[in-house]
Parts: sequence; C-alpha cells; structure tokens
Amino acid sequence: MSQFVIEGGHPLRGTITASGNKNAALALIPACLLTEEPVVLHNLPDIQDVRTALELLAALGVQVQNVAHGSWAIHAADVQTTELPRKLAERIRASFIFSGPLLGRFRRACLPLPGGDVIGGRPLDTHIEGLKALGTTVEMDVRQGLFHMKAPQLRGAGYHLQAEASVTATENTVMAAVLAPGETVIDNAASEPHVRDLCNFLNQLGAQIEGVGTNRLIIHGVERLGGGEFTIGADFMEVGSFIGAAVVTGGEIRIRKASPQDLRMVRLIYEKLGVIWEEEGDDVIVPAEQPLCIESALGGRILEIKPHPWPGFPPDLMSIAVMLGTKAEGSVLLHDWMYESRFFFVDKLRFMGARIVLCDPHRVLVQGPSHLHANPAGVTSPDIRAGMAMVLAALSAEGTTVIHNIQQIDRGYERIDDKLQSLGAHLQRID
Repeated sequence: MSQFVIEGGHPLRGTITASGNKNAALALIPACLLTEEPVVLHNLPDIQDVRTALELLAALGVQVQNVAHGSWAIHAADVQTTELPRKLAERIRASFIFSGPLLGRFRRACLPLPGGDVIGGRPLDTHIEGLKALGTTVEMDVRQGLFHMKAPQLRGAGYHLQAEASVTATENTVMAAVLAPGETVIDNAASEPHVRDLCNFLNQLGAQIEGVGTNRLIIHGVERLGGGEFTIGADFMEVGSFIGAAVVTGGEIRIRKASPQDLRMVRLIYEKLGVIWEEEGDDVIVPAEQPLCIESALGGRILEIKPHPWPGFPPDLMSIAVMLGTKAEGSVLLHDWMYESRFFFVDKLRFMGARIVLCDPHRVLVQGPSHLHANPAGVTSPDIRAGMAMVLAALSAEGTTVIHNIQQIDRGYERIDDKLQSLGAHLQRID
C-alpha cells in the first residue's frame, strides 16, 4: 500500500487549477449508456473512482477511449450485458447509479451491493423506491448480495424523495425516467451542482428535463437520445479542501477555474470560522493573513455547524471544517446528523495535539487554536474526506507524519501529491 510522508510547517504558496467535479463524473459516465451515439466528456478528474466507473462501462461492452487529458470518448452502441461485474462494482458507491440508465435503455439490470466510504448507514431504499415508482420490479438475492431489476413497462410517474433529498437517488431516477414514456415529476429532488451537470448533459443529448437546479424536476420521456460533448464543472469539495490547506499552513494560494458561484454557503460557514478569501473572475485567492476567530452564536452561545442538502453546507466538507476549527480562536460544535461515523477520525487529531471532544457519533466539540505535532508512527486514512483532513493536519504540524491507506484519498482527489508539491508542500508518496 502507498503512503504519504509529510513534513509539516511549510506554508503553501502558488497557483493550482481546480479539477472536475468527482460526483458529476460518477453520474455522467453511466449516463452515457442511455444513448447509442458517441459522447465525449471533458474535465473528468483522473481519480481512482472515475477510473473504476470507466472500467465498469468497458466491462459492459462500451467503447471507452482517452482522447486527451481529462477527455474521454464513450460509445455505448454495442452493450453486451446488463450485469455489473462484482469485483469492479464493489469498489465504488456510484456503481449503483448504473441501474437507472440500464433500466432506462434496456429495461433490466443486475447489480451487486455497492462499495464506497464507511462513514455510516447509507441505505439504498430511496434509490429502490424511485425505480419502483417508474414500474421497476426489484428482487434482492440476500445470499448472493445481488439486485435483479426488470422494467418491461417503464412509465413516467410522480415520486417524492421522502427520507432525504438524496443526490444519487435523484440522479438514478432521472436517468431511468428520460426514456420512459409519459411525464415524471420528482419532488424534494437534490439540486447540487453535479445534479445540474447531469440534467444539463442529458438535455444536451435530447432529454426534456424542466426545473434544473430546483427541488422539483419534471421529465418528459423521449424515444431516444443523441450524442454530444459536455464539460464537467469544478469540484467544489476539492476547492474547499485546498482553501483549508492554505489556511492551516498560513499560506497564500490562487485556485483557477474554481467556480466561486458554487461556494456561497461554504464561504458563509468558513467565515464563521474566521476564514476569508477573494474572488477574481472564476478564480479564488486565499490570502496569508486570516482572522481565524470563531464567531459566537446569538447570546454568546457556542457556534454549531451542521451540513444540509444543497444549497446548505456540504457534508463532505465537515472533516475539513474540523481541521479549520483546530486552528481558530474559540469553540465550535460540529454536528453531522447524516452520517454516524463521519468523525471517527478525530482521535488521530487528538494524538497530534488537537483539543477535540467526541460528544457522540454525530457531534464533536473543537476548541482552538491548537499547536499540532507530527505523528511519526503514522495515521490511517479511513475515508476520502477524513484522509484529506489528516493531510491538512500533517501539513500544519511540527515534524514529519506518515499517512497510510492513501488510496482512499486518491479515490476523490486528482494528483493530490503533485498539486501540493507544486505549492511547496514537503510531501512524498512512497509505494
């Protein structure tokens, strides 16, 4: 297994370019199954999860070709099977999003249980209910861990996401509905930038989706989709992480093509932690001088930060917010009501000198500022975002820290070591 060896205490300085949105890529890749015509996707991030999704397409018989850095030509004219291979599908959570386009075009699909980060319960009920509303029958072979799905009479229908405005369940239902006769209405739909990218991409291919960017999507089924090209937007999770990296090291960086319009709520929450940045066109500039003073809530109460569906603060940046809290003056309570294992990495920060109390599986109390020291014995990256938080901790700590299991970080961040090294980080990847 690979690991990072990071010598902390070196401020980051320089310019990087934001990568393409990971979650958009993981939806647009299976969406290419909906058309027989050639499609070219641009700005796909070169990360492990995207490579696995492209391998899944190839395993189904789809022609997949890298035509330039970040650009892939995909042609699903001759799909050989609608059954996902277990070894590939179990690597990523997004493998389940293949069910929507497979049902939409071929009216059948067979999928194993998906993989992904272990950050708590992530039930598939919302996915299944959306597909059932459109006429899909779903049988689960518990012993084999397989879902067998058929939809010979797939038709448009009304569907309300009851449990949550799930991103992937919204995407799956949309992809199943675009080729279903009739009208489909999805209420309480997710509206994140990656959901917008998917809907705009499908509309560009000939789909008829109304309400893009809102919580009510209306899909008028069409007979077929054509081909085309599409460029994925910036990954605001990566941008938010690099802003954090600059701040905790006392550095000054520019992030090009950062899509600041997608950072409005991130900015509001980061400002409460004493983090500021400037915007210049499509770039974000993080200055070296930061207030780093945590705001108190009304009446002098301790500030509480919670994630919410879009346009709320994204749950995937809660781990980065924990690290920012360790460097700011004051106290903050972070409450991730969505995932009960999100904060199970904070014991590693405590060993490095952070003052953090794990109140329960969903809440941590952070008091800063803390002077972090390195952990030469090494820490393990449990998931993508916690792994990035550990990188930030190592960059800001005094001494040298080893981070193991970095393939988790590679799943979500493109060439993270190259980008950090270009900013002056003293970081080595050791295989």
